[in-house]
Amino acid sequence: MQILHHGAVNGVTGSCHELIINKQTSVLVDCGLFQGEDSKADLSIEFNITHVTALIVTHCHIDHVGRIPYLLAAGFKGPIFTSIASASLLPLVIEDALKVGVTRDPKIIAACLSLLNKRIVAVDYKTWFKLPCKTPDKAKARFQRAGHILGSAYVEIDITNNDNNKHRVVFSGDLGAPYTPLLPSPKAPYKADTLVIESTYGDKNHQGRKERTKTLKNIIERAVADNGVILVPAFSIGRTQELLYELEQLIHGSSKKSKWRDIHVILDSPMGANFTEQYKNFKHLWDSEAKRKVANGRHPLDFKNLTTVDSHKEHMAVINYLSTRQTPAIILAASGMCTGGRIVNYLERFLNDKTTDVLFVGYQGNKTLGREIQKYGPRNGYVFINDARITINAKVHTISGYSAHADQNGLIKFVTGMHKKPSHIKIVHGDDDAKNALAARYKEVLSSGVKIEIGKL
Repeated sequence: MQILHHGAVNGVTGSCHELIINKQTSVLVDCGLFQGEDSKADLSIEFNITHVTALIVTHCHIDHVGRIPYLLAAGFKGPIFTSIASASLLPLVIEDALKVGVTRDPKIIAACLSLLNKRIVAVDYKTWFKLPCKTPDKAKARFQRAGHILGSAYVEIDITNNDNNKHRVVFSGDLGAPYTPLLPSPKAPYKADTLVIESTYGDKNHQGRKERTKTLKNIIERAVADNGVILVPAFSIGRTQELLYELEQLIHGSSKKSKWRDIHVILDSPMGANFTEQYKNFKHLWDSEAKRKVANGRHPLDFKNLTTVDSHKEHMAVINYLSTRQTPAIILAASGMCTGGRIVNYLERFLNDKTTDVLFVGYQGNKTLGREIQKYGPRNGYVFINDARITINAKVHTISGYSAHADQNGLIKFVTGMHKKPSHIKIVHGDDDAKNALAARYKEVLSSGVKIEIGKL
């Protein structure tokens, strides 16, 4: 048994890990797109897939699934195993990725989606399924809830060799933060022999939920006092729905004469709107708090103050409207790292306005526009958008507590909560500081017999 990494080891994008079961069989866990400083012009699959018999998808963020069309183009003919909710999201994500990064030719897109849909095998959580495996070894896997986004999972893989010796490999995918809205927190697996774990926030701990909600409330109240706009770059899946949930809570909990009752919340993201519908379709996966609100007649993802923008024409009309009127508004738009999408048009128009606030609620990769705004905004620096130099007069805020990723404490608990601790841990999906800090903490809390390794390409 061997594990090769084809992405998300020198950073947090391009997740793709190959579990080699024997000389004739290997399976891939995720096949994601490289973003930010990791971006590549050539996205073709560079590694040998001759013996790859299956792809396992942990969740549908683009940095975990964006290269699937290229995997299919390279000749991959195996099943694509994923959770039931992720199976409903995956075609939507891939269709959008094709339109943005590959082609807008409807025939090519339809052909790719047809091929994709034939490969997808939806599996419920906690259900073992066989992996295609050439003798003498056998392998099976199951998904467990990861609490990161709708449908997200970590995967347990059991390999049994000809002598009936078993080895369990756990791939964390992306683990969710505790006490986030909508989805339950991930629970540690019972055991692992080898663990491949993400480390996005391996060197940081998030604010608690009460604290971050208070911070969000204070930022918004200060921001709308001058009737300016608040721009929130948010990933279409996960962060957008969590923020809608929190905003509905703040509006619902305010007095009837409060300014909160008049705040306009604009979801300007067709993909975000599509995924929000999917979140509503899968209410049975929500946590108990969210289910109680629905039972009491609340609509956490569809409330009075919320407007959804669909077409590009409507999108431009909203920008023009907000440019000519002093109207307090909260705009949620993708992409989460400002690497493209409608948020870029808002930033281009409003970033140099002193009444604007930019609120980051998630990780910003190195050399992304989001990271540059975070870095240069507090010193009234500038960024380039569409080749134009734009001074950052807007106020820039970051709330780490709304990250969909587990923090250092969560990553530690995921391991210490196991009844049988792993003998080998491979740390991936993080910047160098995060990976090294997490490795150091594992060495402090685990026995000296555990091999802790930082994954490498």
